[in-house]
Amino acid sequence: MTGGVVSSLGKGLASAALAALLQARGYSVRLCKMDPYLNVDPGTMSPFQHGEVFVTDDGAETDLDLGHYERFTGVPARQSDNVTTGRIYTDVLARERKGEYLGATIQVVPHITNEIQDFIRAKDGSADFVLVEIGGTVGDIESLPFLEAIRQFGNEVGRERALFAHMTLIPYIPAAGELKTKPTQHSVKELMSYGIRPRVLLCRADREISEEERNKIALFCNIDNSSVIPALDVKSIYEVPLTYHAAGLDNEVMKHFNLPVEPGPDLSTWEEIVHRVKEPEHKVKVAIVGKYISLTDSYKSLNEALIHGGIANNAKVELKFIEAEAFEKDDEDLAAHLRDCHAILVPGAFGSRGAEGKIKAVQYAREHKIPYFGICFGMQMAVIEAARHQCGITGANSTEFGPCEVPLIGLMTEWIADDGSVHQRTEETDLGGTMRLGAYPAKLVEGSRVAEIYGATDIEDRHRHRYEVNIAYKEQLEEAGLIFSGLSPDGKLPEIVERQDHPWFVGVQFHPELKSKPFDPHPLFISFIEAAVKQSGLV
Repeated sequence: MTGGVVSSLGKGLASAALAALLQARGYSVRLCKMDPYLNVDPGTMSPFQHGEVFVTDDGAETDLDLGHYERFTGVPARQSDNVTTGRIYTDVLARERKGEYLGATIQVVPHITNEIQDFIRAKDGSADFVLVEIGGTVGDIESLPFLEAIRQFGNEVGRERALFAHMTLIPYIPAAGELKTKPTQHSVKELMSYGIRPRVLLCRADREISEEERNKIALFCNIDNSSVIPALDVKSIYEVPLTYHAAGLDNEVMKHFNLPVEPGPDLSTWEEIVHRVKEPEHKVKVAIVGKYISLTDSYKSLNEALIHGGIANNAKVELKFIEAEAFEKDDEDLAAHLRDCHAILVPGAFGSRGAEGKIKAVQYAREHKIPYFGICFGMQMAVIEAARHQCGITGANSTEFGPCEVPLIGLMTEWIADDGSVHQRTEETDLGGTMRLGAYPAKLVEGSRVAEIYGATDIEDRHRHRYEVNIAYKEQLEEAGLIFSGLSPDGKLPEIVERQDHPWFVGVQFHPELKSKPFDPHPLFISFIEAAVKQSGLV
């Protein structure tokens, strides 16, 4: 899956939707992403530039498209499903330093392109279909090694085992009053100049593409008319599998690989999801008090998990994004922003900016009995709020923000991974890949709210953080009503806090949004939105 004309057309979503259609036909799928940027992974990239960092069970910091893959297929992504130019070059140069190339001159072709092909070939046999998305846009300098690699790969495995799909934009020009196909023609021409002939075109547009325009695209791009697939805007991303099937995308894939078109896919699950999204019985408003709100992709998995909670409760979830710094100046502004919300959520973050505003949001939720959900940083701010305003520890803070009088939140300098390896960190350690990353187990207190929500006392969720709540203050905080209802198996690391004197107040150190799916919402989001629905009846 390649993209042209402009970036952000939705190649990841298209790949995920196609995978869902193939699954609905009874095939197994695996999806992976190749990113052309030089970063080794997106772990140290700003959310404003890259959006969310998606974390896998095995601890990889990956592109947010892997979140789409999981949400649409339920297939857990792995570290080996995402690779960047930086990772490719790092691996090749490391092997060169070890002398593994026997003195050869290291070049983009064949060494870099071979490494890229090896990334694809490693998936052979892992599923009936492997869908590989190439990041960036055709014509970018950064993408050239990847395009050359897939050209070589396609030649080697043959047409019967490889299909090239290309996503482009069909822009509408208001002054002319018509859609323009020329950008797509040029994009396909550019792709073909690299030796790659797309067999399917996914044409993004904000309105219907006429048969005449589709025929014109097919003629000038040298493909079958039926292979020009309209990819029109929809109200919900969960409509995409249905609209692609209606446009014939999965049929074209079946025909290309000489597989039976009939019987078609069973799309009843997706039809029910879309029905619940479009015709909800309830409506709730959830405030997200964050610091990256100018780019909503910074909270992509979170936004979707809240929608999943709404699907489970037959409720439309309206998201109200609020800049945390706005609360640091005037408490009246805080009340004005939050009084019409049925629930408040403080998401994960890094750094001190907006921290005091988030603490005020926690205090407002606690004092006004509004359902509160704190995720990662949001849990830590809930602990600091309780220490300051209920335990009288006025100097309570996090060492993430600098030296503090009472280090309620601090850097975890050493921990033992599941494989027995010891990980150590200091303030000088590289930031990339040095967090507690991936799936970690937790033990829940029997009879606690979260144990009831999960229906279990042994759970596992995905982490992405460097700082931990100091267990030394557990007794003091619990006397004030903040219960430590989930701990690491050794009892040293707080994983969940909750309040039992509150309609719904839960803080978790991990990121439950990363495992939520529309057909299998995370239990914490189901319960949180259920509490918001109850709250809406009280307002």
